[in-house]
Amino acid sequence: MALDNSTSDPHMPWAQLSLADIIVITVYFTLNVAVGIWSSCRASRNTVRGYFLAGQDMTWWPIGASLFASSEGSGLFIGLAGSGAAGGLAVAGFEWNATYVLLALAWVFVPIYISSEIVTMPEYIQKRYGGQRIRMYLSVLSLLLSVFTKISIDLYAGALFVHICLGWNFYLSTTLTLAIAALYTIAGGLAAVIYTDALQTLIMVVGAVILTVQAFDRIGGYGQLAAAYTQAVPTRTIANTTCHLPRADAMHMFRDPYTADLPWTGMTFGLTIMATWYWCTDQVIVQRSLSARDLNHAKAGSILASYLKMLPLVLIIMPGMISRALFPGLRGLMVAVMMAALMSSLTSIFNSSSTLFTMDIWRRVRPQAGERELLLVGRLVIVVLIGVSVAWIPILQGSNGGQLFIYMQSVTSSLAPPVTAVFTLGIFWRRANEQGAFWGLMVGLVVGATRLVLEFLYPAPPCGVVDMRPAILRSFHYLHFAVALFALSGAVVVAGSLLTPPPQGAQIQNLTWWTLDLDLLSGAKAGDAQKHAFWARVCGFNAILLMCINIFFYAYFA
Repeated sequence: MALDNSTSDPHMPWAQLSLADIIVITVYFTLNVAVGIWSSCRASRNTVRGYFLAGQDMTWWPIGASLFASSEGSGLFIGLAGSGAAGGLAVAGFEWNATYVLLALAWVFVPIYISSEIVTMPEYIQKRYGGQRIRMYLSVLSLLLSVFTKISIDLYAGALFVHICLGWNFYLSTTLTLAIAALYTIAGGLAAVIYTDALQTLIMVVGAVILTVQAFDRIGGYGQLAAAYTQAVPTRTIANTTCHLPRADAMHMFRDPYTADLPWTGMTFGLTIMATWYWCTDQVIVQRSLSARDLNHAKAGSILASYLKMLPLVLIIMPGMISRALFPGLRGLMVAVMMAALMSSLTSIFNSSSTLFTMDIWRRVRPQAGERELLLVGRLVIVVLIGVSVAWIPILQGSNGGQLFIYMQSVTSSLAPPVTAVFTLGIFWRRANEQGAFWGLMVGLVVGATRLVLEFLYPAPPCGVVDMRPAILRSFHYLHFAVALFALSGAVVVAGSLLTPPPQGAQIQNLTWWTLDLDLLSGAKAGDAQKHAFWARVCGFNAILLMCINIFFYAYFA
């Protein structure tokens, strides 16, 4: 079978789109606006909890779809496909690892968050540890990470994709997307974002299935994947090196802990630490679970999201591997799928950042602010974020896109582990106090920021060039560094807590795993206890089934 490795000019203008492509794109935008307006009209928008937590009346299926859509931004979409093309299957671990952390979110973290009656993650930390400095630090850190990593990468990836497919410039493609997203995000709050996320999930899954079927059909089915990938050797290679050649371990999940691009030790332990930060302590994700009608709906939403997170291996990564040999068409559908990924992630970030600024920073500045003022500030923050996003476009145009994807993981591994340590110890260790948590965060920040600065000063050399970077960068994989930073921060929290007075009783009750009042979490009205218990068993059964499926796939592709 001859494989077409030609790389014709990718910048195909709008004029070359077929009528079917134009219809698909038009239908996508029309559906998006319609669902956004519908959900905005039916949402409870006049109270703080109604706007920022969807009135805490969301059912499981839009929560699960929104959890998936929020995590599958355009940056991750392109990143997974590109990593699949470059390195094979192992990058699927970033998706499959979410199974266990999502279950931990629903069964461990959410019960504590619900019982503490919080709106934001920094608010929980203030209740658990006391004081304001940790809450302010986490709020500012989350906002900065949202603007300079999440928004940046998603905007760059989405705008670049549309630019290549349609020939539009960055400003036109991103401004159009941001305008439509702002229409319902500002008007309807979290409820509008969650319902439109459900639509985006449907579009992403259906579109990815169609593209995947076409890709496998072009190479002769799944059985030909390994052969097609291995034979897809670029015309230009570097002599006496393996640069740009297909990896020998491309079809394996577990790779060498010392020399691999994604060592199994880092993907097992380091990734779990980073995933716990993202899925269990990040405002973007947890805010969706907090909007649930009751704990069972939160659990079912996490289970649905976990099932969906099993799909990217087949729907994104394998087609990325196939793309080394083929470049499938269907541009209109590809644009719709990418725009769905971009809009779902951006609206989620805008809404959660608005919540963080309004509830954690603005209420600190103006404690007497009423609900109308808080809602107005929340909407204005979204407008400001959209303005910052547009202003960020020239920087993205002048930057190296590939480096942005690399730095995303570096930033997370350098800044997230201390936050994970503080939340985990706060939940499971009653003796943890504010002094220990604060200094654990500060020590972790200094160490993590030091490595981050070194990564910017000493970027990774091109393949085939001798690596002359400091040993901490050259020999210490960022996933292994995440484990070390988590352990160091946790040790500082423990030492600082033991050397200072224990926390007060109000900072413990209903705020740790060991002091929860389970009766407050049932959410069952009188006479509904039997029904609530039945669905709790259904959720438990699906959680066990999901873990079995996950373990099977890990073993199959080990």
